[in-house]
Amino acid sequence: MYIVKKLNMHLSESYLTEYHFVNMSFAGKVVLITGASSGIGAATAIHFSRLGASLSITGRNYENLKSVADKCGEPKPFLITGELTNESDTKNILDSTIKHYGKLDVLVNNAGVLESGSIENTSLEQFDRIFNINVRSMYHLTMLAVPHLIETKGNIVNVSSVNGIRAFSGVLSYCMSKAAVDQFTRCIALELAEKQVRVNSVNPGVTITNIHKRSGMAEEQLKAFFERSKTTHALGRPGEATEVASAIAFLASSDASFITGVTIPVDGGRHAMCPR
Repeated sequence: MYIVKKLNMHLSESYLTEYHFVNMSFAGKVVLITGASSGIGAATAIHFSRLGASLSITGRNYENLKSVADKCGEPKPFLITGELTNESDTKNILDSTIKHYGKLDVLVNNAGVLESGSIENTSLEQFDRIFNINVRSMYHLTMLAVPHLIETKGNIVNVSSVNGIRAFSGVLSYCMSKAAVDQFTRCIALELAEKQVRVNSVNPGVTITNIHKRSGMAEEQLKAFFERSKTTHALGRPGEATEVASAIAFLASSDASFITGVTIPVDGGRHAMCPR
């Protein structure tokens, strides 16, 4: 991705115009992405690969990870399977990445699950399940990664949701978990600022991935849900995983060197909407 910047510089009584070509490159940077076997994680892996990153991608399904890796350029990603709610697996994911590459520059905490349920029909089992993957596992992996990110003055990008910013009925535990991710982002951004480690989040709106289907939606429900998204997002459509991936890469890049502690909606304006 190349950006042309035009600078007008005053020299004596004349103006000198220079053009600087800036490359959003991750060459030489090691990026670890969780939940990279599908959806936003997969799109993010492919996007970072195109920007030259050395990738460590993790998920539960090796074949799906391999399919994502096949769509990436050189160097090919390092694949690690594991279950993030298993503490030994989480430690292995981080340790294997460091052993393979020798360092870590960017951590993308993307893995997450969505389930429906209200205060009237949810369960403590569901609450624990969602918080274990969406919050606790992120907390654990970040704890393990921070010493290495301090060494490289790297950064963290968490994948939250518009559900962390706004209240929606019928997905109570999910909304709570994403609000926790946003607060986690802000708190550790402050804690790590003096170490020059930046921490930010993206908050996608409805994005076309398999997460809604995996949450239990039938085909007809899914079709109606995406159709309704045309009215619940100001830009008149649901988002694409590649659009979220681009925002993640920006926050992880040196172009965002003075940005930390932010939660950026990538939601077609949904966070700003109110019913009338």
